[in-house]
Amino acid sequence: MATLTTTISEAVTINSQQRGSTNVLTITGIEHTFERVVTIPADTDGTVLLTKDAITSSDGAVDIQDTKYIRITNLDTDNTVNLSLQIDAGNDDSAADESATISLQAGHSFIMGTPHDAIAVSCEEATIDTSMHDLESILVDSSDQAVKVEIFVAGA
Repeated sequence: MATLTTTISEAVTINSQQRGSTNVLTITGIEHTFERVVTIPADTDGTVLLTKDAITSSDGAVDIQDTKYIRITNLDTDNTVNLSLQIDAGNDDSAADESATISLQAGHSFIMGTPHDAIAVSCEEATIDTSMHDLESILVDSSDQAVKVEIFVAGA
């Protein structure tokens, strides 16, 4: 088994004062990775990650129970993409029932840990929902420009 080490570092100088920090995360027990760069054509949506209880149930799926780390990076230098987090609210390994969309600016990354029981969405008067659900998939919406995104997944 391997150990995944990720480092996030910020550094900025304002009025001759250095600000920022470095955070290191170590995840042990990694046995496999999934990594690819995908070009999403203009005016389309593309599924870049699919999670399932059994990877034999869908081609290209990653195991939701074993996945420990997910990163999506927008490799474009100018264009923003939308990440649509598709949620299996029934946690029954079926199609998505809910979704949440976030904007990912050029050069930025979205990072999360396990997709199992990891996300909740509520539209009921902006109440906090702590009943976590499974992430079923991540779609990338390219808007009107073709963009490249990088996907990196590590699991046990």
